[in-house]
Amino acid sequence: MENLSATLRHCHTSFSLRKPNRRYLINPLKYNHSSTCFSLDIKHALSSESIPTSVSLALSSSSSELYPNPLTELKNCDDLASVKAVHARVMKMFDRFDLESLISRYLEFGELGYACAIFFMGFPRNQVSWMGFLEQVESFGLEKHRVLEEFVQLQSKGADFDEVVLVMVLKVCSVLMNELLGFVIHGGLIKRGAVRSDTRVVSALMGFYGRCVSSDIANKVFDEMPERDDLAWNEIMMVNLRSGEWEKAVELFREMQFCAAKVYDRTMVKLLQVCSSKGRLEEGRQIHGYVLRLGFEANVSVCNSLIVMYSRNGEVESSRKVFDSMKDRDLSSWNSIISSYTAFGYVDDAMALVEEMEKCGFKPDIVTWNSLLSGQGLYKGAIAILKRMQVSGLKPNSTSITSLLQAVAEPGLLSLGKAIHGYVIRNQLCYDVYVETTLIDMYVKTGCLPYAKLVFDTMDEKKNVVAWNSLISGLSYAGLVQDAEGLMSKMEKEGGIKPDAVTWNSLVYGYASCGKTEKALDVIEKMKRNKVEPNVVSWTAILSGCSKNGNFRNALKVFINMQEEGVFPNSATVSTLLKVLGCLSLLHSGKEVHCFCLKNNLISDAYVATALVDMYTRSGDLRSASEVFWGTENKPLASWNCMIMGHAMFGQGEEGIAVFNKMLEAGVEPDAITFTSVLSLCKNSGLVREGWEYFDLMRSRYGVTPSIEHCSCMVDMLGRSGYLDEAWDFIQTMPMKPDATIWGAFLSSCKIHRDVELAEVAWKRLQVMEPHNSANYMMMISLYSSLNRWEDVEHIRDSMRSQRVRVQDLWSWIQIDQRVHVFYAEGEAHPDEGEIYFELYRLVSEMKRSGYVPDTSCIHQNVSEAEKEKLLLGHTEKLTMTYGLIRKRGSDPIRVVKNTSICSDCHTVAKYITVLRNREIVLQEGSRIHHFRDGQCSCNDSW
Repeated sequence: MENLSATLRHCHTSFSLRKPNRRYLINPLKYNHSSTCFSLDIKHALSSESIPTSVSLALSSSSSELYPNPLTELKNCDDLASVKAVHARVMKMFDRFDLESLISRYLEFGELGYACAIFFMGFPRNQVSWMGFLEQVESFGLEKHRVLEEFVQLQSKGADFDEVVLVMVLKVCSVLMNELLGFVIHGGLIKRGAVRSDTRVVSALMGFYGRCVSSDIANKVFDEMPERDDLAWNEIMMVNLRSGEWEKAVELFREMQFCAAKVYDRTMVKLLQVCSSKGRLEEGRQIHGYVLRLGFEANVSVCNSLIVMYSRNGEVESSRKVFDSMKDRDLSSWNSIISSYTAFGYVDDAMALVEEMEKCGFKPDIVTWNSLLSGQGLYKGAIAILKRMQVSGLKPNSTSITSLLQAVAEPGLLSLGKAIHGYVIRNQLCYDVYVETTLIDMYVKTGCLPYAKLVFDTMDEKKNVVAWNSLISGLSYAGLVQDAEGLMSKMEKEGGIKPDAVTWNSLVYGYASCGKTEKALDVIEKMKRNKVEPNVVSWTAILSGCSKNGNFRNALKVFINMQEEGVFPNSATVSTLLKVLGCLSLLHSGKEVHCFCLKNNLISDAYVATALVDMYTRSGDLRSASEVFWGTENKPLASWNCMIMGHAMFGQGEEGIAVFNKMLEAGVEPDAITFTSVLSLCKNSGLVREGWEYFDLMRSRYGVTPSIEHCSCMVDMLGRSGYLDEAWDFIQTMPMKPDATIWGAFLSSCKIHRDVELAEVAWKRLQVMEPHNSANYMMMISLYSSLNRWEDVEHIRDSMRSQRVRVQDLWSWIQIDQRVHVFYAEGEAHPDEGEIYFELYRLVSEMKRSGYVPDTSCIHQNVSEAEKEKLLLGHTEKLTMTYGLIRKRGSDPIRVVKNTSICSDCHTVAKYITVLRNREIVLQEGSRIHHFRDGQCSCNDSW
């Protein structure tokens, strides 16, 4: 494209665009030789003679006495002929008249030709904006594109318009996407020479090409301008911003500053909107500096855009600074800052702003309340806000309902979700696709797939890809993967919608969570064949599915495959991977992931930080977990829960309670998971009095209904502390029926305190509830053997054989130099077994000289004491700790993982090792972690 003007010079062929000397209004009387004829056939009139050069609109004194007010007369017209008569009289006698009313009456009678003639011939004196005129045309049921047809008719009959009207027509062409007329007007303007002299014309052309053709052509028009004013610079920037050409717009913004051109506030607002959506904080800050230099801080719209820009880039404090600096605020200002706070979960701060807003005389509108609803993660808060909203006289709309449905979906409140569904039906909100899709999602998350399908089926032709995906994902997450695949096939055949990445990823997660990792990988290959590129979400779905199903080793393999495919992990991937590493207690690998997070600035993500805290606590490194936790700003509730549970795992009661108190001071409200962590803390630390206090507190102050997990903690806490009668009474008065976890906790306590009578009661209940759980049998064997009741021991073993109960494999492992060494109680021996036993014998000899006495009650076999001592040496945790002493260099703690509870003898041996070898030992057994140091254990011998 060498020269755009030359290209379009010959486009001007359909009508003549002569440069006029004056602007005209239609006068029907000039087109008729008889003063009594009021025909307003514009097409005929324009062809009969030339358009008048002037119209006398001065009202004579005599006429003012003879004729009534034309506005009143026009309103009283009940047919088209009367309107024409008033129009003729008005044009003859009046100097000023409300042409908008005249246009409206013509449109009312469907006479678009007359209305357009008045509008175009009188623009801009008629005070009717072109956008308002188009909206008015549409409101009377007429087609907007006919406006341009009438304009062409006027031109073809000889009407001549100046650049002001043509600029307006170009804007109409842009809105109605009429390319051909725009090209013709451009050609005519080139012949006039207007494109080199009138920046209004050039700006309108750039806007037309940017919307209807290409931003490249608009940029070409701009480049050919000999002189550019503020209007041209702002228009070309808006063209590029609307077209998504962000880099070009920024380049133009910088150039116009060098040219001393002034940016308009609407352009500034658009720039800030793009900074908000594209996450360009640095550019947003630079524009803020420009705002301050040019004094735009007094512009309310610009400041509102700054608030939103900072908020969407995670800078809530900067948003508040802008808000506080505003001298004038409108309702949008308040809504913007309230939305900023709710977007990050600061609902209390947002509510305080609402109160301040009302004091300043601004009444919260539906946008305000919906912002508050969207920030409510807890359904109770959402309900409270909804009530306040209704008290203020506002009725919930579709946005309010979707926020409310999302709030009740997460905690699985099906009954409340059904009530909201009823409200939707009664208030006819079912027409809203987003509401119906959210309803499907709510029913899916609350585990009510039949209702989700019912809502889905009622959508008929309104089903969009989101609705299909919601139900497909619900089926997949419920393990009904084959049904999900069938629905996906139906989606493509009957719905005519091609499955997207979300659809495929639902199937990936479904297969992975069912333990079918190979099937999930097959779906990845199918995605490629269907030209849907597997993304980071696809691979994260497999990781998440494997983690949910406990296939942690498969998850690690999948992560390696993901890296080989060149897919870069995001925060969700990293969080899932850290969970896997934590469950496997792979501390060294977890530290590597931590370094990856630091290098890639993922540590600021609250979910990643929480996952790091969880990984470190599960891996037995509470110190590192604390460093990450206290170094995290704006800690979410999940992070507090992880830290409290970490102290519970180590049996550090006082430290955990201190964290809980600081959480309350920070204004974070505890939930059911928090109290599970706190009660576990009391249970593992023997804090019975505190445990009772928190159990009562969670119901009375925070309204948390006790669950089976809370009750299990209480039974375990009372029983372990020796209050077996109180534990028994608690079980009898529980608000729900005791399950296997309750009786298992009670049986474990009876074993510790050797209460056979109560143990046998619990044992009988467990035989009914879970007859194949080997742990229950082993507890009874341990109890009977400690009392030398060997006949009962044999009876239990016979029962195991008859029930075909398989004893869990016993193992312990340790990681040394990236390699995991596993020690089994039965099966293949470790290659270095001879060296290990040699060192262990030497250790035992040293310990005996220091006062160690083997605890042979840990052996549940009827053999001699000497034989029992030999059997004690074969415990896997002893072999693992000894191997760590031999192979693990440096002063780092020896970290051992065991799949069953540590016995009292091994617990004692670990204490002696820390003194004799001056090494710390961290031993993990399920949900408990023992940190041995200087002859002491973190559990204070309470486990």
